[in-house]
Amino acid sequence: MGSIRSGFVTGGTWCVDHNMVLPRWPEEETATRIVSASAQGGGAGCNFAVDIRRLAPEIPVSTIGLCGEDPDGRLLRGVAAEHGIDTTRFHVDPALRTHRTMAFTSAANGRRTHIFEADSSDHLSPDHFDFEGVTARMLHLGLPGTHALLDGPWLGDPSGWVTVLRKARAAGLRTNMEVMSIPRSDLRRMILPCLPHLDYLVVNDYEIGAFADMPTVPGGETSVPAVLAALRRVMELGSMEIAVAHFPGGALALERSGAVQSHPSTRFPQAEVKGTNGAGDAFAAGFFCGQYRGVPLRECLGYAHAAAAASLRSVDTYGAVESIEACLALAARNGWREALDVGAA
Repeated sequence: MGSIRSGFVTGGTWCVDHNMVLPRWPEEETATRIVSASAQGGGAGCNFAVDIRRLAPEIPVSTIGLCGEDPDGRLLRGVAAEHGIDTTRFHVDPALRTHRTMAFTSAANGRRTHIFEADSSDHLSPDHFDFEGVTARMLHLGLPGTHALLDGPWLGDPSGWVTVLRKARAAGLRTNMEVMSIPRSDLRRMILPCLPHLDYLVVNDYEIGAFADMPTVPGGETSVPAVLAALRRVMELGSMEIAVAHFPGGALALERSGAVQSHPSTRFPQAEVKGTNGAGDAFAAGFFCGQYRGVPLRECLGYAHAAAAASLRSVDTYGAVESIEACLALAARNGWREALDVGAA
C-alpha cells in the first residue's frame, strides 16, 4: 500500500489572517497606527499545504477543513485553488462565519501577536474527516486549542484530535501534529493523549518542554541538552518514529532507535526579518519535503531551516516561501550558524 501513496493531506485550522504591521506593540490604554494591512490564508491546514506546494510543486496536497460561505471563506478556497490544493473534502457551511485571526506584527522586532475568532473552526468535528479513498502518505493535523469540538472528548476518546488520528492511521496514513504555543498546562492536557497515535512530531523548544514537563528555555535562552532530554522523555510517551524540536539556533531530531541528528539554523540578517508568522509551518513543511524526497535526516533539518528562514521575509505566513532549491540557495548565501553543542542529556 505504501508504494502507491503520494503526497500529503492537511487537516484542521483554515483561517484568514488579517495581517497588520504596527510600529511596535502598544501598551494598554494607548493607541498606535497600523503601518500596513493585508489578508491571506492562515492556520495549520492552510500554511503547510501552501508551503509544500511552493517548496515542491510535484508533491500533491489535499486538505480537510471547514469554512463559512462568506468573503473570508471564498478567500481561503481561492488560496487553495491558486496553489493546486485538492479541496474535495473541504467543507463549507453557510451558517458559519469563517475563522479569522488578527495577526499583529511589530516592525520593531518582528514579533507577532494573534487574536482570533474561531467560529467555523469551533464547529469542525471528527465527522468531517473522511479518509476513504485518501491516498496521501501522511496527515498533517492542527491546531489544538482553536477547535472547541476537537479539543473536547469525543465518543470515548480523550479528544476529537485522538479520534481523527486513530481514523487516519486506520486508513493507512502516517500522522503528524502541529501545535501552537498556548499555556503549558493546556498543551499537556491536549497533546499527551495524542502522542500514542503519532508517527512524527515537529515542534519548538517551548512546546517539547511543555509536553515533557521540563524546563527547556530557562531565562529565555534555549538549553540544547534540555531540549534533547525533553525529546527523549516525549519519545517514551508516544509512538513517533522521529521527534523534532527547533529553536532559534538550530534543531534536533531524535529517532526511535535513540539516534540523534542536529543542524544549526541559518545566519539570517535580523534587518531582513519582516515577521515570524508561519515560520514554524514552513519549518515543518521543509522537513517533510526532505522526508518525502528521501534525503538523510540531518539534511531534512537543513531543508526545514532553509524554508523557515525564507518565510521570515514576509509578514504573512507563506508569501516569501519559494522552491526548496531557492530556499537552500538563500541559506547558503547567508551561511549557517556554528554546529550545535548537544552536550550530555
